[in-house]
Amino acid sequence: MPWTNQGGGGPWGSGGKGPWGSGPQSPGPTPPDLEEILRRGQDKLRRVLPGGNLGGRGFALLFLGALALWGFSGFFRVEPDELGVVLRFGKDVREVQPGLNYHLPYPIETVLTPKALRVNKIDIGMRVVDDIRRGGTTVRDVPEESLMLTGDENIVDVDFSVLWKVKPTGVGEFLFNIQNPEGTVKAVAESAMREVIGRSEIQPILTGARQTTETAVQDLMQKTLDHYGAGVIVQQVQLQKVDPPAQVIDAFRDVQAARADLERAVNESQTYANRVLPEARGRVAQITQAAEAYRQQTVAEATGQTSRFLKIYEQYKKAPNVTRERMYLETMERVLGGTDKIILDSGGTGSGVVPYLPLNELARPAQPRNQSQPGGRP
Repeated sequence: MPWTNQGGGGPWGSGGKGPWGSGPQSPGPTPPDLEEILRRGQDKLRRVLPGGNLGGRGFALLFLGALALWGFSGFFRVEPDELGVVLRFGKDVREVQPGLNYHLPYPIETVLTPKALRVNKIDIGMRVVDDIRRGGTTVRDVPEESLMLTGDENIVDVDFSVLWKVKPTGVGEFLFNIQNPEGTVKAVAESAMREVIGRSEIQPILTGARQTTETAVQDLMQKTLDHYGAGVIVQQVQLQKVDPPAQVIDAFRDVQAARADLERAVNESQTYANRVLPEARGRVAQITQAAEAYRQQTVAEATGQTSRFLKIYEQYKKAPNVTRERMYLETMERVLGGTDKIILDSGGTGSGVVPYLPLNELARPAQPRNQSQPGGRP
């Protein structure tokens, strides 16, 4: 049985239905008529132009209008933190300062306005991210950038920032010699820091060599960027954090505490030595001077006694009896001068002389002798 006999009207039955029972789809919206659009545009243009047609005068006005718009398209503005670089057919011809400027319209001249007067900052080893919970910012550590190996084979965690800007005379180099300026500066900074850290020991880095490290990294970065012709000047390198790795930071802190205790003990011992040694030297000098004085005194007394003995001996040789008698009397005076005894000469020949004995004075207590007189005489 032919398809046309299945209910008539078509192969799928009556009514023009398809194989699943649905009828043919309704046609979509008809596409716009281009001729109608062109005709309407020509009518509007005739109403605008004088005379109602596109004669020679109309084409001249259109050309002049287009030329004016093309000429005015050469005005441009350079922001305060930017510098303008004018390119003529792709070649750098001049630089312009911030403000309103003009260049020949495209495609003769174009302009590039990099932010050459702005100081840029790059953080390495850390990222400042927004903290939604606290409503502020927080610093996130980036270990793959911050962990570095020192010269004495220790690992140190270094976070630092680099401040840089475009050289005033190197805007063209900045635009055409490097493709990704920020990435280039970051890579050079990380490489320079790793090289400086690799030449240093960990102890100075953690304590007093921060300024030296910053200066060395800045100089090495500037030398490398100048070799690249990047047109970038590195203004400052700032070490934000220099610590041992988090896994061993407690042990390093114990070592630092021990070193501090050692330095304190050394300082205290030095202070004690500075106080005791001058006192000991003073006592040594005092004892030495006293001994020297005693020696000089003893020598002088011995010299005097010798001289006195020699003089007495000279007199003794001249008059032995007189000298002997005088020496006896002086000796007895020196020996008996300090006693309270009264000696009577019983062998005296004076007859009729009654010895006088002062009993009243003997009964009195002995009066102290005048110590200022020699021999203790009253």
